[in-house]
Amino acid sequence: MNDTSVPILEIDSTDAVLARLTAEWDELTPEAQKAARYVLDNPQDVGVSTVREIAEAANVKPNTVVRMARQAGFEGYEDFRAPFRDAIRAGTVDLGDRARWLQEIAKSGDLGGLYADMVGAALKNVQDSFANLSVDQLEAAAKAIWNSRNVYTMGVGVNHTNAQNFTYLASTGMVGFHAIPKAGSTAVDDMAWADERDVLIAMTMRPYRREVVEAVNMAIAQGMTVIAISDSPASPIIRAAQHGFIVSVETPQFFPSSVGTLAVLETLLSFVISVATGEIVDRVETFHQRRTDHGFYEEDPS
Repeated sequence: MNDTSVPILEIDSTDAVLARLTAEWDELTPEAQKAARYVLDNPQDVGVSTVREIAEAANVKPNTVVRMARQAGFEGYEDFRAPFRDAIRAGTVDLGDRARWLQEIAKSGDLGGLYADMVGAALKNVQDSFANLSVDQLEAAAKAIWNSRNVYTMGVGVNHTNAQNFTYLASTGMVGFHAIPKAGSTAVDDMAWADERDVLIAMTMRPYRREVVEAVNMAIAQGMTVIAISDSPASPIIRAAQHGFIVSVETPQFFPSSVGTLAVLETLLSFVISVATGEIVDRVETFHQRRTDHGFYEEDPS
């Protein structure tokens, strides 16, 4: 078959590429079918493999892989592979493949492209996260926090650090904030005596952590107010919570981005301060004055 008999296509999803390859199966040469079979059986390898690596895995020559791509309507292998690499950048493939893709970038010397991808992803995550917010949502959650007796913040893994950061910042002007689970404890134990006077701020991203979901269910059962931060309206903690904030976590990295989460948490805290009574100002001033009195700060060289 002549390589130019199929028009050049613009396809922007891996599913569309695989569907096109299947549709053109009968038109492929026997050797190209061997390459195509490998791709259809192992699509996760395409975005992180060179044409030579795919050829070796399929037991064909590299030019056969290129011919397969052209017979399926692409300009060449790189054009064929592009949607698979885009899927990795967008975080829609598994963590191991993302890590392999990062290794491939180093080998190819395209670290400048990785830098641009990371910057773009971070800015987009902040923009998309704020696009999901409203002033009314933030105000309602902030009032629930300020009017509560205790506020428990919970996350596991990187979100545990996010929870601790929020708790630390809030504690500079407020009392009753607790990052859980505490060392040597569990969320169940830490919230054992919590009730309708208390708030749980819970956060988890796909794959959702079971202990966070269980803590949210426990909090609801005990009458607590739950503020959930997650990456999808379908998240189990978003569906259970009275207040839900959906953040964007897409990244070329092999873990969910925290940029959007931190931006939302900082904004939520600013709303808490704004709806608080005047005593909050005195508390913040007292907190920092005590630090100054104890010599915590270096003198400003300017």
